[in-house]
Amino acid sequence: MKKTARYFSKKKYLLKTILTSKVKSTIDRYKKCRFWLTKGLWHVANNWKETAPVASRKTAGIDGMFQGLDENRDVLVKRLDAGQELYPNCDTSIWLRNCTHDIPTPVQGKIEGKIPEWLSGSLLRNGPGSTQVGNYEFKHIFDSSALLHRFAFKNGAVSYQCRFLESNTYKQNKAAQRIVITEFGTRACPDPCKTIFHRVSNVFKWGNDQSDNAMISIYPIGDEYYAFTENPIMIKINPTTLETLNTIDIARMTGIVHHTAHPHMAADGAVFNLATVPKIDGPHYCVVKFPRVDSESGYQYSTDEMFGRMCIVATIKCRWPLHPGYMHSFGITEHYFIVVEQPLSISLSTTMINRFKGDPMYSALKWFQDCPTLIYLISRSDGKTLKTFKSDAFFYLHIINQYEEDDNVVIDICCYRDPSMIDCMFVEALRNLNKNPDYAAMFRSRPLRFVLPVNHNPTSGDIVNEHLYISPEKLCDLGCETPRINDLKIGTKYRFFYAISSDVDAENPGTLIKVDTYNKTCKTWCEKNVYPSEPIFVSSPDAEDEDDGVILSSIIWGGSECTHKAGVIVLDAKSWTEIGRAVFITQSPVPKCLHGWYAAAV
Repeated sequence: MKKTARYFSKKKYLLKTILTSKVKSTIDRYKKCRFWLTKGLWHVANNWKETAPVASRKTAGIDGMFQGLDENRDVLVKRLDAGQELYPNCDTSIWLRNCTHDIPTPVQGKIEGKIPEWLSGSLLRNGPGSTQVGNYEFKHIFDSSALLHRFAFKNGAVSYQCRFLESNTYKQNKAAQRIVITEFGTRACPDPCKTIFHRVSNVFKWGNDQSDNAMISIYPIGDEYYAFTENPIMIKINPTTLETLNTIDIARMTGIVHHTAHPHMAADGAVFNLATVPKIDGPHYCVVKFPRVDSESGYQYSTDEMFGRMCIVATIKCRWPLHPGYMHSFGITEHYFIVVEQPLSISLSTTMINRFKGDPMYSALKWFQDCPTLIYLISRSDGKTLKTFKSDAFFYLHIINQYEEDDNVVIDICCYRDPSMIDCMFVEALRNLNKNPDYAAMFRSRPLRFVLPVNHNPTSGDIVNEHLYISPEKLCDLGCETPRINDLKIGTKYRFFYAISSDVDAENPGTLIKVDTYNKTCKTWCEKNVYPSEPIFVSSPDAEDEDDGVILSSIIWGGSECTHKAGVIVLDAKSWTEIGRAVFITQSPVPKCLHGWYAAAV
């Protein structure tokens, strides 16, 4: 009995020691982070009156550009009361299809028309693959499990395959058959094994409880291809097999807590991205560079070496220390970085509470309608902010292009009145599209051009709180999203951009658009019940003009009878007419995708 008592006494002591150690470790981590909180955020909070959102002057500017575009709401309500569909031409179920299994072996497509034989490469695509995990469902389309697609072109033939991105999040969800990790708009199912100490400690660290579901875009870095999301990770993929390889954890390499899903590729192979980094005096926007070539020796770094030599080349302090702006893309020209700080912010206090409670990031987004959008012009030579411009409040995801002309910097952006379009992408909102008389207005965008005078000496009438006020012009009167241009024109003066329609109340919402920015004219391509994705330009071998080449766009068909059908269309970029297409009958439903990349000779 004495031996048994001593045994349990030792076990009790050991258990107490382990528990004490874990509690002490959690408290130590909290104390380390508390230094930044107390010395940083608490300090700037005392000066909140100087940096808090302040109402800007009211103008007809951007808001006026949207007037008259929306159908009368009373008319829509009457149609709704009469049992009519509000947007009968728009099938949002294309976003909600669930791929049930991979298609790892390429399947050949049926060719209609003619596929140019000089096309030799792969159109890689990324986007939502499934909104379901077991018996559970994601709340927002941005939370869906990432699905990779590949359309391979060779000798006039096209093959198709798809594969789920096997991120850590995907593997955990699949193993548990439930939503294990909280996403942008979806709260994870509670884990009974996690104690309050887990939740407290997870507030202050990046770890396995953070989503690495990289379902937004694909970009090349060095000789390799990576799937991107806005969390600070990149997942390497095999562009031929679509296999998931290794993960690059930027958060562990630096202090980055967020980066955009749309980096820029320089002519020498260097990669630039915009990141958010916490500092002692509050969060900063930082432009990070992954160099490809050694400036002195000309040695070309491998992709691993590029990551190892990542450095910050420009820094600018967020205007609101407790509310850094939400960033999805940024601009770059020969001499400047352009950071567009919209009044959609991420509340740091709400974020901290969300981490503890396990709530999604969406609830931390704060929109300040009466505050302006700021546009920062930053020198690439020394990383210093040269000028700050001010415009009416607007929301954006995608910058079309930017370039220098004379003494101006021109930047074109797909703009919304406010961030309501994010609400439109909730699964429930997509299902109830035809019951919401505000849906089309919420999703309304227009491409706007902002001209920033670099050397202009403004008069007092031009200045608002020491920032030059900029009023944009409209490039066309169609809603445009996922814009792309001839990649050789990025950062330089250009004429054409290509996009898909964002007008759900259009006669045909599945429309591809070509915009001539010189003449402010548009060409459109559409086909009943066909929904194209982001149009990607590929130059022809003997190209002379900017639009000498083809547009590649993956397509799917609306309706419940076409869920197992996918395709890719090839348009002549100059005439905006169809050359050919490849159509595939698949064993699994194929949902609409988001962004991608054309990988030549892959």
